[in-house]
Order: sequence, then structure tokens, then C-alpha cells
Amino acid sequence: MEPRLVGPGPYRATRLWNEIIELFRAGMPLRKHRCRFKSYERCFKASEAVDCLHDLLGSNQNFGPEVTRDQTVKLLKKFLKNHVIEDIKGRWGKEDFQDDGHLYRFPPSSPLKSYPKKPSCGKEVIKFPDWNEPKAGTSQEHIPGKSVTMNSEMWYKRHSIAIGEVPACKLVFRRELTQKNTEEIWKSMALSRLQKVLGLDSLDEVLDTKLVNSKHIVQNAYNVNKQGIVTLEDKSKELPHWILSAMKCLANWPSCSDLKQPTYAGFERDVFKTIVDYFNQMKEPLLPFHFFDVFVSVLGLLQKHSKAVEALQISCLLLPPENRKRLQLLVRMMARISLNKDLPALSESVRTRTLMVQAFSHCILCSKDEIDLDELLAAKLVSFLMDNYQEILSVPSALKSSIEDHVIHLQRVQIKYAGADTDATFPPPSFCHQISTDEFEYQRATGSQEPLATLLEEIVMNKEISMKDKKKKLKQFQKSYPEVYRVRFPTPETEAVLFPEKSKQKPPILMWALKKPFQPFHRTRSFRM
Repeated sequence: MEPRLVGPGPYRATRLWNEIIELFRAGMPLRKHRCRFKSYERCFKASEAVDCLHDLLGSNQNFGPEVTRDQTVKLLKKFLKNHVIEDIKGRWGKEDFQDDGHLYRFPPSSPLKSYPKKPSCGKEVIKFPDWNEPKAGTSQEHIPGKSVTMNSEMWYKRHSIAIGEVPACKLVFRRELTQKNTEEIWKSMALSRLQKVLGLDSLDEVLDTKLVNSKHIVQNAYNVNKQGIVTLEDKSKELPHWILSAMKCLANWPSCSDLKQPTYAGFERDVFKTIVDYFNQMKEPLLPFHFFDVFVSVLGLLQKHSKAVEALQISCLLLPPENRKRLQLLVRMMARISLNKDLPALSESVRTRTLMVQAFSHCILCSKDEIDLDELLAAKLVSFLMDNYQEILSVPSALKSSIEDHVIHLQRVQIKYAGADTDATFPPPSFCHQISTDEFEYQRATGSQEPLATLLEEIVMNKEISMKDKKKKLKQFQKSYPEVYRVRFPTPETEAVLFPEKSKQKPPILMWALKKPFQPFHRTRSFRM
């Protein structure tokens, strides 16, 4: 069985759990072992299970090579508790698995987890101000509403453009947007963008949008200092000063401004333990419980770096400001400690980066319910956060610009035509869409026939132009709008009525008006010799 990437979507943790079980059962070598003078078929040693599962997790793109052997042992303990494996005597249900030589086997069938049924979360519809509602103290002045009809001369100059009557219109002033309106716009557009990046039909299965506070989003976007850290309005929610001093001490080691240089060995380890103890005693992780599914879903995008970063940017923007600030400070400290070569080792057996992930993963992400892959999923997320914290924990500039442009558009004075529904709704409607050539020809023929018929009748009845000009204009009209022309003149006879033929008289024949027929000239004797 080949491992596959489990993408974003609902119940991703459950899907990963089931896949790991199937991969482990398919890939774990089984053979005959002896224990206390007795042979057992199709079983394996605990250490062999750790080796196999550790390799499997490390090569799986859903987890990666940063999975430690200790994390693998913890997962096998959960396997034993959930009867994925059992000892050779059939015992299971406790987390007493150790990385040793004890023998274990698979039960006839390892139970896969079923997908929980979550109640459907209703979608919130943002109500924008009615754009027919004027501002206080302003009037809706009508632009002169006299219908303007194009005469034949104007049409002759622009015969290729079908223009009918211009309807009356008026200036419409929108009601001024309140702070609450702006906050709801931020929430709706941020969630819409997150849904698009995750590629989901709905966010309902990964996030209860009713629990997202729109005010928190705006505060996280605008209440920031020069370093991009959130500034809190409620100062009582700030980190204690002694914790901030300890974090600055390790983050800026050895240039520690708040504390004097230590005089005893192991001082930095004591400071680190103080920080770890403080964050791990919190009742809820920095990414609140109701955000667990959406952050786990984002982990399915880590192969697409830019999309994963954008999804985490938006997801972190939804956090309560105090949580976002603590996450910013903590992850920045973790990243700096991991890269600080001047800082003495904080553990003799674990690398500094691995220690950061192990120490703080649980206080950053975990589920309120017991999820058996919590630790692995949290470690994956924290590692990605440490590598990209400056970009992820900043305000997404593209989203901010699009929302601000949308708010400006909603506040702008608009022109509304009589009978036209131009009220703005969210998402903003498209102003046009492409249609087929046949549909265009049909609309052109049917939608503008009445004004064109009126224009044609005006040309016909116009007595101020000569017959020659009238024929020329009618011929031009017939060429541009044959359907309309055919309705007015269905037969050649109806067209001939407009131009009756005049009776042609033959010109008179010139004849010599002679009383007598022509006679040849005869010489006479009237002259004398």
C-alpha cells in the first residue's frame, strides 16, 4: 500500500489515523518469535515496531523526517490503548508500551475510527446598508430625467450603434458604514478567501464561523507596532513582565538587556524551563480548540508552500488578539533560539530545534477531544511556523487591500437608473459575463426592436429630407437591422408604396411641320438669261 497525501478537508486527523494504521499493518514484518520456551507465530518485537513505524512516518509526506523516535513510541502506546496492537497474551487498553524486546501482534482486525457527525454550522449572511437609504441631511436630487430620443441625423452619423431612449437616473447616497459593518465585511471576505485557498465547498465542517469574532480580525489587522506585533487594548491580557524578560533573555542571548549576565552554569536552562512551564499550564492552547480542525486542514497544503502560507496567514488573523500576540512572541523566540549558535545547549540529548518543537507543540495546537495524532500534527505545524513565522504572522497585504477597496466602493456615491437593481451584495456581482454569438444576435434583435422601429418610422415619415437621402438612409438601415426592416416592409409592394413610381412620358418627336410632302428641287425658268 502506497502512502498518499491527505489534503485539506473535514476530519483530516481521523483520515490520517486510519491511513497510518493501514500502512503499519501492511508494512510491519511478521515472523515467528520465542519467549520463555514458547513459540509465537506472526508477531514482532516492540523495538522492531518502533523501527518500522518510525521509517514509515519519516517517509510519509503527511508527517516528514522530523518525526522523532520518542514520538513514534508515544504513537505506539496509543495503538496499544486503542487495540490497534496487543501483546502476545491478548492484553491491550493501557499505554505501557516500551521500546524493548516485548512481543506484540495485530488483532484480527484493527479498529478504524469512524467520522464523527458534527452539527451543521449555519452560515452568516452579511447585511450591507441599503443603498437606497440616503445620508442624514442629504437629498436624492434627480438628474434631469427628460427622455432623449435620437433623431435621424444623429442616427445617420452613428448608424452602427443601436441607441434607444436614455432612462431617468438619480444620484444615490449610501448610508455611512459603521465600524460593525466594516468588521463584518472583514470577517466575510477573510473566510471566503480562506475557503477558496483550502479548496473546500464550505468551511462548516472545519470551522464554526459563528465563533469567529469580527472585531478581533480588525484589531489584528490594524493594531500593530513597527515590528508587526499586535498591540492589545486590554493591558491586563499582556504576558507577565517576568515571562517577557525571560523570553527576551534567551531570544537575544548573549545580548540580554533585561537581565544581568548569569554567573552560574545552567542558568539558560532554568530560564527555558520557566518559560515552558508557564505556557504549558494554560488551560487552552494558543490556537483555541475550535480552530483545531481548520489548522489541521491547512497542514494538507504544506506541499504547496505559497498556499499553505496564505491559509495560515488568514487563519492566524482570526485568533483573539491576545492569543495572536503570544503566538507571535513565542514562535519568534523559538526560531531565534534554534538559530542562535552562541546559546549553550538546552538539552544534552536533543537538538535545540527538536527541543523547541517538543516543548511548545502542545501549548500551540491540541484538540479538546482526545485525538491520537495531536502531537505529530502539532509538531508538523510548529516546524512550519518556525521556518516561516515572519510571513505567516504578518497581516496578509493582498487581502487587506482588496477589503479596503471594497469598503471604499460601498461608500462611494452611485448612479442608479430607474428600474435597475444596483444594490450591492457580497460577494460583489460580476458586471458582465460572456455569452454565445447566437444569444448576442438574439438579444440584439429582440431587445432593441422597439426603439429601432420608432427610429425607422421617423425616417419614413420625415418630409424634410429628399427622396434620394431617404432611400439612402433606409438602405443603410436595412443593411444594419434587416429583421426590424423586414417587419416594417415585409414585401416589396409595401416598400413600393413609400416610393410610388411616376408615369414616364415619352419626349415628343421632332418633325418638320410641312403642309405638303417634301418635293425635290426643280430648276425653274424664273430667272432670265
